[in-house]
Amino acid sequence: MSNEHKLSASIRKDEGKGASRRLRHAGLLPAVVYGGSAEPQSIQLDQEKVWVASQHEWFYASILTLDIDGKAEQVLLRDMQRHPYRQLIMHLDFQRVSANQPIRVSVPLHFIGGEESPAGKSAEVALTNELNEVEVTCLPADLPEFIEVDLSKMDVGDTLHLSDVSLPKGVELVTAIDDEHDPAVAVARYVKQEVEEETDADADDAADVPATKQDAPDAAEGDADGEGEAKA
Repeated sequence: MSNEHKLSASIRKDEGKGASRRLRHAGLLPAVVYGGSAEPQSIQLDQEKVWVASQHEWFYASILTLDIDGKAEQVLLRDMQRHPYRQLIMHLDFQRVSANQPIRVSVPLHFIGGEESPAGKSAEVALTNELNEVEVTCLPADLPEFIEVDLSKMDVGDTLHLSDVSLPKGVELVTAIDDEHDPAVAVARYVKQEVEEETDADADDAADVPATKQDAPDAAEGDADGEGEAKA
């Protein structure tokens, strides 16, 4: 279960682009809360506080508690509009969640144990992460802020698949895993082997160039220096 994260908000009465522009100039952020049995509600939040919260991973994958004029609402962030070049959030969409209704959320993966693994201890091996997050379904109370992926047993040539990842209790993957669909989460590859393959490929490309073409730059340099001309 994730930790509780709170944000303060207040009801917004003015609507429209002009009203939203005035809010932003005043350091406030327009937003909307929708879903559940209640009607959609326009709210406003403190721009700076939300910006600070948005720098944390939990802001995007956790149940948030919105304190709207003293009334608590459990919500998920569903959409964020950013300014194209300024450090400014333009608008937020929050969805209400019910304690008894499952939700679908993309949860980040945290990789641990890579440095202690046999593959991680080898200078010739690179451990690469193939996935950064997975979409899961669960009840709001079971939603984790992240899912840990243990790489401590990975050896050279190993591939860790999504089916190998241990999910927290009450959490299920949205996409079913089977023999045909089991994406790689992490891979341990030989770095030296990849470099050699690239070098061999470059050599093969050079071999395909005719000798006359390969000698052309030297001839051109000779002409430029005046040494390529026939002497009388």
